Amino acid sequence: MASSFFSEFGLLWYLKELSQKEFSSFKEKLKQEPLRLGLQQIPWARVKKATREGLAALLILHYTEARAWDVAFTIFPKIDREDLCQKARKERGGHAKAYRAHVQEKFSHAWSRDTVPRGHGHVDRALTQREHRCLEHLFAPGRRTVILTGAPGVGKTTVLAKLMVAWAEGTLYQRRFSYVFYLCCREEARRAAATSLAALVCGGWSDSLAPAADIASEPERLLFILDGLGFEELAHDLDRPESDLCSDWMEPRPVRLVLSSLLRRKLLPEASLLVATAPASARLLEPRLGCLEIQTLPGLTEDEMLLSFSRMFGRRRWMGVLTFHLVRANRQLLSMCQIPALCWATGACLKQEMERGRDPALACRRATSLYSSFVLNLFMPKGAPCPYERSRAQLEGLCALAAEGMWSGTSVFGEEDLRRHGLAGPDIPTLLDAKALLRGPGGSSYSFLHLCIQEVCTALFYFVKAHGDHPSPSVGRVGAMLAAHMSGTKAQWLFLPCFLFGLLNEKEQQKLGAFFGSRLRPGEVRRAVERHLRGVREGLRGWLDALVLYYCLFEMEDEAFVRWAVDLFPEAFFLVTHPTDLVVLAYCLARGSALRKLGFSIQGVFVATSGTDDQLLYWDSICSVLTAKESLEEFRVSDCHLSGPALVTLINHLRHPRCRLPVLMMNNVSFSAESWCFFEVFSHSPGLKHLDLNGTSISHDDCKLLCDALNHPACNIEKLLLAGCGLSPEDCEGFKEVLTRSTTLKILDLSYNCLGHGLSLLCEALRLPACALRGLGLVGCQLKEPCWEHLRDAILGNRNLAHLDLSINDLKDEDLNLLCEALKQPSCSLTSLGLSNCSITANGCRDLASILSGNPNLRILQIRCNNIEDDGARLLCEALLHSNCHLERLGLGACQLTSACCEDLASVLTSSRSLKELHLAGNPLDRRGVQLLCAALRHPGCGLQTLGLNKAEFDAETQELLAAEEERNPCLTITHQ
Repeated sequence: MASSFFSEFGLLWYLKELSQKEFSSFKEKLKQEPLRLGLQQIPWARVKKATREGLAALLILHYTEARAWDVAFTIFPKIDREDLCQKARKERGGHAKAYRAHVQEKFSHAWSRDTVPRGHGHVDRALTQREHRCLEHLFAPGRRTVILTGAPGVGKTTVLAKLMVAWAEGTLYQRRFSYVFYLCCREEARRAAATSLAALVCGGWSDSLAPAADIASEPERLLFILDGLGFEELAHDLDRPESDLCSDWMEPRPVRLVLSSLLRRKLLPEASLLVATAPASARLLEPRLGCLEIQTLPGLTEDEMLLSFSRMFGRRRWMGVLTFHLVRANRQLLSMCQIPALCWATGACLKQEMERGRDPALACRRATSLYSSFVLNLFMPKGAPCPYERSRAQLEGLCALAAEGMWSGTSVFGEEDLRRHGLAGPDIPTLLDAKALLRGPGGSSYSFLHLCIQEVCTALFYFVKAHGDHPSPSVGRVGAMLAAHMSGTKAQWLFLPCFLFGLLNEKEQQKLGAFFGSRLRPGEVRRAVERHLRGVREGLRGWLDALVLYYCLFEMEDEAFVRWAVDLFPEAFFLVTHPTDLVVLAYCLARGSALRKLGFSIQGVFVATSGTDDQLLYWDSICSVLTAKESLEEFRVSDCHLSGPALVTLINHLRHPRCRLPVLMMNNVSFSAESWCFFEVFSHSPGLKHLDLNGTSISHDDCKLLCDALNHPACNIEKLLLAGCGLSPEDCEGFKEVLTRSTTLKILDLSYNCLGHGLSLLCEALRLPACALRGLGLVGCQLKEPCWEHLRDAILGNRNLAHLDLSINDLKDEDLNLLCEALKQPSCSLTSLGLSNCSITANGCRDLASILSGNPNLRILQIRCNNIEDDGARLLCEALLHSNCHLERLGLGACQLTSACCEDLASVLTSSRSLKELHLAGNPLDRRGVQLLCAALRHPGCGLQTLGLNKAEFDAETQELLAAEEERNPCLTITHQ
């Protein structure tokens, strides 16, 4: 180690500095202080009798050297010996002291040179109270990996720079980490030469690797900060086999492999990691890193935005207040202004607009209008009707540079990149002065003010140049760009397609025409957009995220085009995670006229007991499709919490006389209001035929309200799905009455509810001749032994029930025998029976065979995931050959069948005139068994249309055999589904 004080003898030296009274107090503090640090107590009997030498040894033994010193540093000040803490830290000195000095100099210098990306507003060099609170509790006891995420430009790098300075100055993580290392992943990943992790952390402050031993001696006191980590850069290495990773931190390896080895804890696994990345990468990294904490950096508050705007206008601060209120009225712009650089750009643009005599409100119409004005104003001289030719050429070159960066995943450019796009040496100072580009660390690299500005310039590129005119082959067409973003493969792009659509707006075209003149190509861009959307609609060009498309249409603000595009996709599902999503949806849905199916998952928006007034206003507009769109067939809300006002808003539209919705789905939805008003809707919605409440918790009182509504004369619900709703046996009393009285309810699914003895109540109603129910789902209902007798009697007495699913219930052989007494009767009306995963054995197949041979009505039998084995399969095959058997679909997946039963199955295939589907996936069949089946499939008497087998479970030769059979017989489908 670098200092002898950080050893058992060093600790002993400081304990000997204590008086006897202080030493006794130190022992007393050991009863509580270790617990505060998340450590176990040392048995008091051992502490009480320990000498100074013995106590030093006990501390090291129980807590490790580093944590023993943490305990000592906590107790010394509490016994009025802060001087010992100061002396120990001063004595320690060595490499750690040199490194802290280096960090202070490096990051202070970077701050003064403006190489820390912090926008252009006022930013304190020190951590704010909010930032300090956010950081100080990141690494709670036991937590060693944290992802710090937030929108690009929100200030992650700035906060990390402040963190480094705070640690070096001793105001953060003083007792937690001996060393904190900052690694900029994008810069490090560009290194061509192999290097070691030790070389990475020692570089810049040590001429050698001499500090490495001191650093690695306490790996649990190391923090590595990995900034700018993009999943795309490390995707290959993060998925490498563990055997390929590096475990020696002194061994030179490719930088990406070194970083991946650190992230996957092959290198210094005891160290802590703070990974800063964008939200899209965070979602992909989380399962690979197994991180315990994700912290989101919130960005600027409204007060901080107002302060930035006010400072922008100097003495005329009232103008800053005025422009801020214009921005505040646009929720999307307000959200974007949480990012410091965009907040500055927004204020600068509105100031430019006012100075040029233009109405700043027009620039705040949409994000495209604002940021395109910002870019164009940088190159338009004040008072001039058009730009200088050189300024126009500079912007065109900048747009080509931006496009290359977007397609290649680059946001930092070298001087050669600029020259390649016609931006020569004299242009660079001009671009820097205009803030069109920022200079990076070292002075030889450049970047755009923010990724959004780079995206605006990229969108502009497509209006002034064809993609074929670009020197880089990586730059794709308009259609390729839309496909990449709307399908999620370019999730790191923020608003690029939105800006492209936004520039198609008529007012934006006028603005671009004044700048670029005849160079513009809006017609080509529009036709390319239309071709792509038609291709997606016709299934020729992948798929799209409907919400991404709606954001694009919102930016475009072209009534006719929006209506055409919305109607092009009449079925859409939206994941709503931000209040702005509601604004966009309300705008676009109001303009569609052919919507058929809509679904929403609303997360983190209606979090309080009530939403804000404007949120509810937009939600009301969304819900108005229920009354305004006659074409709407299905409305779904899933996986969300609806506040009281949000629920009432939805209910008001559902119960409106003009609402003719036939299908309503409310899955895994929780309410913060009284639910009675929700269930009352079904008494006022005669058009509602299908109600799906799967996954939504329903209390006993709720169930009573639901049953009352179902019994109402105006209720016409035919299909009711209540799987996983938390129903109890007592709730069956209400459903008994419904089944007794209702003539409309035909399908009832009560699966995954603990019904138990409540089934007897349902069976009483099922036995009645008036019961109109056609299908009943009782999957996973924990049905017990007495239930089967009631169910047998119900089946014997019912002449309408056609579908019964009892899967995932424990059926003993005697229980199955009891059921089959009813099921095998020719008078049994069942056509479909589900008994998957019911613990059925080969013995039980004798009873099942009696159903097949005795009941001519049964068409579907699903018994997958039962260990019937080959003996059971043979019994079923014998019954399938019976003249009275008309079964069309048989599910035998995962039934422990081997190739020994394939001869029997083949006999069924060649002889049965009714069997159309046979599912065998998940059984350990070999090539011989598959050959027998394929030979039967070629028999002229075989009428099978679907064979359930997972081709991937077999060797290459068997897969070829199955593929050949499928190709030979166009009527046959082989699938694992």
